[in-house]
Amino acid sequence: MTIEQTERPLGQAFRNGLLRRCPECGKSSVFNGYIKVKHTCDSCGLELHHQRADDAPPYFTMLIVLHFVISGLLTVQQTFNPATWIQLSIWLPVSLVASLWLLPRVKGALIGIQWARRMHGFGGDFT
Repeated sequence: MTIEQTERPLGQAFRNGLLRRCPECGKSSVFNGYIKVKHTCDSCGLELHHQRADDAPPYFTMLIVLHFVISGLLTVQQTFNPATWIQLSIWLPVSLVASLWLLPRVKGALIGIQWARRMHGFGGDFT
C-alpha cells in the first residue's frame, strides 16, 4: 500500500537549513544550542529526532573551509612570501572562525535535505 506523498521542495528545505530553521515551516530554530537538534519544531511540531547527520557536517565543513584556507595560504605565499608565523597568525584564526560559523549551517542544510528526500524517518512510510 502506497501513500500519496506531496512534493517537498529541496531548495527551500536546504535554504531553511542554512538559516538553521525548520525545513518544513522555516519559522523556528532547528537547534537547542550550538548544534544540538531539537526533538520537535516549536512552530509546526515536525519531529526532528529522526535526523542522522552524524559525521557529515564536520566533514563537509572541513572540506569547504580547507579549500578556501589552502587557496588563500598558497596565494599569499606566492605573492608576498611572508614568514611562517605570519601565515599561521592569519590562517589559524580564519580556519577556526570559519569552521565554527559554518558547522551549524551545514548541519541544518543536511537536515533539510534529509527532510526533503524523506530520509531516516522523515517520510512517514516505513514499508
